[in-house]
Amino acid sequence: MHKKLLIPGPTEVSQEILNEQTHPMISHRDKEFVELYTGITTKIGRYFELPSEVKPTVTTSSGTLWFDIVGRSIVQKKALACVNGAFSQRCAETLRACGKQTDFLEVEWGKAVKPEMIAEKLDSNEYDTLTVCHNESSTGVRNPIAEIGKIVKENYPNIIYAVDAVSSMAGDKTLPTEIGCDIIFASTQKCFALPPGLAVALVNDKAIERAKEVPNRGTYTDMVEIFEFEKKHQTPFTPCIPLLYALNKRMDLLLDETYSRVYQRHLHMAQYTQQWAKKHFEMFPEAGYESITVSCIKNTQSKNVKELNQKLGEKGYMISNGYDKLADKTFRIGHMGEWNLQGIKEIISLIDSIWGL
Repeated sequence: MHKKLLIPGPTEVSQEILNEQTHPMISHRDKEFVELYTGITTKIGRYFELPSEVKPTVTTSSGTLWFDIVGRSIVQKKALACVNGAFSQRCAETLRACGKQTDFLEVEWGKAVKPEMIAEKLDSNEYDTLTVCHNESSTGVRNPIAEIGKIVKENYPNIIYAVDAVSSMAGDKTLPTEIGCDIIFASTQKCFALPPGLAVALVNDKAIERAKEVPNRGTYTDMVEIFEFEKKHQTPFTPCIPLLYALNKRMDLLLDETYSRVYQRHLHMAQYTQQWAKKHFEMFPEAGYESITVSCIKNTQSKNVKELNQKLGEKGYMISNGYDKLADKTFRIGHMGEWNLQGIKEIISLIDSIWGL
C-alpha cells in the first residue's frame, strides 16, 4: 500500500506531476529545451515577483548543493553561519569543508536566531557572508529572515546574505524583495511537491558579481558558470529533463493558485496542527517562531511514534519521528506541498483514534 507522506520531505507527489515525467526525451542543447527552460524560469520569476536584478536558476541536485555553492563561490575570507538545528549545522560544516573560515552562531535547538544576535557578531566587521536557515525542519523553528535581512541591508551592505529555504520556499513567504537576501534556495521535494532531484535558487546581481571575485569555485559549484549559461536559457551540465517537465507543470499550478493563497493554505494547516499539538502535547519551537510547513511536537506523553506509524501505514499514511538527538523527544508532521486543511484534519483524526486522545 502506498503511504501518503506527511513527513518533512519528500512530500506527497500527485499523479498529475508524476505523469509529466513521461514526456519523450529531448536534447538539453536543442531549441525545444531552451523553450522549456525559459518557460520555467519565467514562471519562477513571476511567482516570486523577481525584479530584474534577481535571477532564477534550477540545478539538478538536492538543495544541499547550494551549501557548497555558497562555500565555493561566495565566501571570500570568513562566513558567519547561524546554527539552531541539524540542517543549519550541516550548512555551517559544509562552508568549513570548502576550506572557508566559518564562525558558528549557535543557539539552543528549539530557539530562533534573532536579528540582534547577528548584529552583535557582524559589528566586528570580520565577515563577508551570512547564512541563515529559514525553516529548520529538525526542530520546526522558523527563523525571522526578513527582520534579519533588514538589519543586514541597512548596516552591513557588503555582506552577502544567503538563506536556506529548502523546506519553506513555495509554501511560506520567501520573496527576495521582502527578505532583503542575496541568495535563497530550495529543494523541489518539499513545498514544490515534486520528486527529489532539483533545487531552485534566486540570486541577485550583487552575489553573482561577488562570485567573480572568488577563486577556486570548483566545477559543478561555479556560480559564475551557472549564470553564464542562464543567459542562453541553458544549464552548464546535463539536467534531469523529466523533473524539469514536472517543475514546469508545478509552476503553472502555483501561479494559478497564487502566491498569497499558497501561503494562506500552508498557514491554515500549520495553525490547525499547532492547536491540536498544544491541546495534547507541547510545541517544541519557542512561541512565535513555529514553522508553517512542518510542526515539531514535544512527545510529552511518551507515545510510541514507531507503533503509531505502523498503524498509520495500514491506513495509508506516514508522519515522522524526531530528528537526530530529538528522535525520542519529539515527532513531526509535515504539512506542505499539495496537502490542504482537509487532509491534515483526516490524519490528525486518525492519530486521535489510534492514540485514544
